[in-house]
Amino acid sequence: MSAGAQQDPLHGKTLATIVEQLVAYYGWETLGRLINIRCFTHEPSVASSLKFLRRTPWARQQVEQLYLTMQKERPKPLVFGKKSG
Repeated sequence: MSAGAQQDPLHGKTLATIVEQLVAYYGWETLGRLINIRCFTHEPSVASSLKFLRRTPWARQQVEQLYLTMQKERPKPLVFGKKSG
C-alpha cells in the first residue's frame, strides 16, 4: 500500500458508501439541514444524490468533509477477547 493511500481516510470508499453511511447515521432530514442541497431535502434518494454529487464538486467536497467528521464522532467498536497484560 502506498503512503498516500494510508494517509487518505477516503481511500477505497465509494461515494455510494459514503452517502449510505451518512444517511444511516444522520437520516435524510438531519443530512439536509447539515448540507442544504436539494437532493437531500426534496424527495431524497441515494441514486439522485449520487447523480448530483458526481456532477457538483463543491457539494461532493462538503459530503466528504461531513463523512470525515462523522468518522471522528462515531464511537469506536469495543474489541473483546484480547487479554490485557
